[in-house]
Amino acid sequence: MKLLVYHIGILAGLDSHGSLRLQGTEMNLFESVPNAWLYVEDGKYVSYGSMADLPAVHYDKVVDAEGGAVLPSWCDPHTHLVYAGSREQEFVDKIRGLSYAEIAKRGGGILNSADLLHALSEEELYRQAMCRMDEIVRKGTGCVEIKSGYGLNTADELKMLRVIRRIKESTPAEVVSTFLGAHAVGREYAGRQADYVEVVVREMIPNVAKEHLADYIDVFCDTGFFTPEETARILEAGAKYGLQPKIHADELASSGGVEVGVKHHALSVDHLESMTEDEIELLKGTATMPTVLPGTSFFLNLPYAKARRMIDRGLGIAVASDYNPGSTPSGDMKFIVSLACIKLRLLPAEAMNAATLNAAYAMGLSKDYGSIRKGKVANFFLTESIPSVDFIPYAYTAPLIRRVFLRGEEIL
Repeated sequence: MKLLVYHIGILAGLDSHGSLRLQGTEMNLFESVPNAWLYVEDGKYVSYGSMADLPAVHYDKVVDAEGGAVLPSWCDPHTHLVYAGSREQEFVDKIRGLSYAEIAKRGGGILNSADLLHALSEEELYRQAMCRMDEIVRKGTGCVEIKSGYGLNTADELKMLRVIRRIKESTPAEVVSTFLGAHAVGREYAGRQADYVEVVVREMIPNVAKEHLADYIDVFCDTGFFTPEETARILEAGAKYGLQPKIHADELASSGGVEVGVKHHALSVDHLESMTEDEIELLKGTATMPTVLPGTSFFLNLPYAKARRMIDRGLGIAVASDYNPGSTPSGDMKFIVSLACIKLRLLPAEAMNAATLNAAYAMGLSKDYGSIRKGKVANFFLTESIPSVDFIPYAYTAPLIRRVFLRGEEIL
């Protein structure tokens, strides 16, 4: 199908250089064209330009943007949106003063979600997850990573990953899956963490690989969860099956997760609320993308990651929602971009790049997604008329998205 979108007030998120990621000062360039048109054919971007140069060609579908802005879809490289039920009681506990770690020690947190998931059928788990998937698509997300990690035994981890596979088959958005069996120690292995690591390595990973259920592997390498040594062992086991790491690191403390991630060529190291200056230095010159989750800091009242410092030191960063039932029950990437500006002190262009091209890189997708460039997949959204791209994070609760296009087809 040949699609033309015209009378675009601002066409933004253009990529004239073919970059796979942006770092340092590069992050402050979010290319745009005013008063523009965009041409898409067979689900891919073909060309764009100023309305003064609109070519006279036959199109199958024509969309009048009426002065609204067009941007590439958000890319969300860290979510846990396949889960059962909700955990609002823990929300109340936090208000009363309990910490994330204290709730986990009382049997809440991840273990609570594992209990709920165990009791839920695969069909109902899929139904609930698709509601969340449809929600984030409506809010402009076109690429998303979804983790397992609320199963904590082989059967339930496989159940989660099969649901993620069904989501991939059901949605026009691009989905990548990550095996996170080492999210916490399963309840039946309480006090026997070494035995649980054995199950992850010798039972879970081979079964996940046998059914081709995961693109990546992750470990929660942090205080009270998995040690760097245990993390390394799990990553090495995953590598034998071609699973590249994406690591939970430095959420609760400087845990060694960044170091083990870099050593094992992790595509991303995520969270980083407790990151040190030495760890920033460690990431320089590597292919690993630091990915920050400001929604988690907002919801849990944790420190915010040193994103400004990382960019000033020459690193690129990605942002993600961390959509999950306990620490971030929201997948709204527009709000994440606003938090990146307000709390992380990113300039709007930096935050936009962190939520598009760099976020796509953190999923291994930036060759085809995350910016508007000839040959890339045409995932984009159309907004109300706005005075500038900076207005998007500024108007942090305004429902600006008017129409959504994935693979060149309008879905909203």
